[in-house]
Amino acid sequence: MKADKFVIAGVMVVFATWGVFVLIDESKSEDNQMTPTAVQLPIEGEIPSLSGATGWLNSEPLTPSSLRGKVVLVDFWTYTCINWLRTLPYIRAWAEKYKDQGLVVIGVHTPEFEFEHDFDNVQREAKAMMVDFPIATDNDYGVWNAFDNHYWPALYIIDAQGQIRHHEFGEGNYDVSEKIIQQLLAAAGNKEVSNELVTVNPRGLEVAADWNNLQTPETYVGYDRTENFASPEGPVLDEAHVYAAPVQLTLNHWALSGDWTMGGQATTLNQTNGRIVYNFHARDLHVVMGPIVGGTSVRFRVLIDGKAPETAHGGDIDEQGNGTVTEQWLYQLIRQSGSITDRQFEIEFLDPGVAVFSFTFG
Repeated sequence: MKADKFVIAGVMVVFATWGVFVLIDESKSEDNQMTPTAVQLPIEGEIPSLSGATGWLNSEPLTPSSLRGKVVLVDFWTYTCINWLRTLPYIRAWAEKYKDQGLVVIGVHTPEFEFEHDFDNVQREAKAMMVDFPIATDNDYGVWNAFDNHYWPALYIIDAQGQIRHHEFGEGNYDVSEKIIQQLLAAAGNKEVSNELVTVNPRGLEVAADWNNLQTPETYVGYDRTENFASPEGPVLDEAHVYAAPVQLTLNHWALSGDWTMGGQATTLNQTNGRIVYNFHARDLHVVMGPIVGGTSVRFRVLIDGKAPETAHGGDIDEQGNGTVTEQWLYQLIRQSGSITDRQFEIEFLDPGVAVFSFTFG
């Protein structure tokens, strides 16, 4: 389950921490910066064991005892999660800014889809996204369960005594999280902690969602969790079937056309010229997909309202809507500007052999 969150800024900021409400009173300092009054943070428990990790990247295995004396930020993620990708600029910035002041950032990569279990895939994508802090791969959900976590993304902030003092589920509240990091670093004896907050310049997939225009939820294409499937014959489970798509779709409904096999996690294309159509309302549209056979590629073409996307094209296609699936990844296909309305998206695959997992929006 992924968690979304909205941010409300103001003079008084109230946020919930495991049922305990904390009030931060902000006042201007002599240098005209907003600095938080220290608050009594609740203790949510001890940092649990990290021994459930199935591997480590960028670090030797870490333990609660080896982290004692450090402020720790544990970040649960999976590399095709758009909600996590939009938090990443802040996580990277905090890791860099506070690494010499006593902060240790640990990314716990707990996979959602089967291909995200592949260690080489995680290593490749972490490098591409400049994630150079320690990563615990959590293929068996050992760390996830130890924290009793339920969301991507999820942050847990732990003090120098190994006690969990704050958590955030979903996107947003970055200023609150950073101020708590600063407070815990200062409490641990660091006298050089700046009250300034990081400034980020996200690009591509990392740009924050247009929440005011986001009316379409994440949609899974495998039958285990799909909703609003509109092909007239309904889903045919685990068997090749030729589907048809209605001429018109209602908002937030999707359909298949062509020869597909709908599996639990993904739907795979058996013959060329298979299509997926989706009526959506959002600035951005992404698709998690990849070739069934490693090392192969699948060409595709995108239309929006029956035409080439032109200036509405995403980062992974050109203005005419042409693109190629080369790896299992989250592809950005539509990024609109200006007024956002209901639109009909269509993707046609010109080669067989693609597996489509989910649609996400922003």
